[in-house]
Amino acid sequence: MTIKKYTAEAIGTFWLTFGGCGSAVIAAGLPNIGIGYLGVSLAFGLTVVTMAYAIGHISGCHLNPAVTIGLAAGGRFPANQILPYVVAQVVGGLIGGAVLYVIASGKAGFDVAGGFASNGYGDHSPGHYSLLACLVAEFVLTALFLFIIMGATHGKAPAGFAPLAIGLGLTLIHLISIDVTNTSVNPARSTGVAIFAGGWALHQLWLFWLAPIAGGVFGGVTYRWLSSEPSGQVVGSGPAE
Repeated sequence: MTIKKYTAEAIGTFWLTFGGCGSAVIAAGLPNIGIGYLGVSLAFGLTVVTMAYAIGHISGCHLNPAVTIGLAAGGRFPANQILPYVVAQVVGGLIGGAVLYVIASGKAGFDVAGGFASNGYGDHSPGHYSLLACLVAEFVLTALFLFIIMGATHGKAPAGFAPLAIGLGLTLIHLISIDVTNTSVNPARSTGVAIFAGGWALHQLWLFWLAPIAGGVFGGVTYRWLSSEPSGQVVGSGPAE
């Protein structure tokens, strides 16, 4: 049933937002024993690996509007399913952000002014990178993420290894770009925490929709040009009734 695909996308995006951003908000900065950038990068990658095995057969496990739109541009996802998938992903991201906020705010001294794992540029970039630098990073990294996804899920790729390739790809993306933008490459993840951070995070959110979606489309179209032979759509087979 189609509703089950949407529900799977919402649950998966909840897990990505809660698990990935939760590692950044709760565990990254603990004195002396914090997990740091490496730990946060691994956390985001692990959310994708675990959910890809859990729900990949149901919905395709996109968890990301840029992935859904990029796959459609690459001919691997039906265009008439873009909107409901994106809505489900944003809802999942918002619920993930809400649950994280409830937990994080239970600690004395908690303040969303610290950013709440939001993405930013300029003064709100962790490394104070410019708007242009952040735009280019998000575009290029999302394009390459789609390239990895398109290749790993291709019919001629080694069977069963797509979740590992995609999760490790997302880990590498975070290792490269946390200091640049706090790493988005995913508008739903960005929205899920920006809503609670408010202020500058909402004002800068536009970039983390525009650049990842543009990059996703570019990556999807480029891979389709390089490997135009038919391959299965990334939609899942649907749950057994």
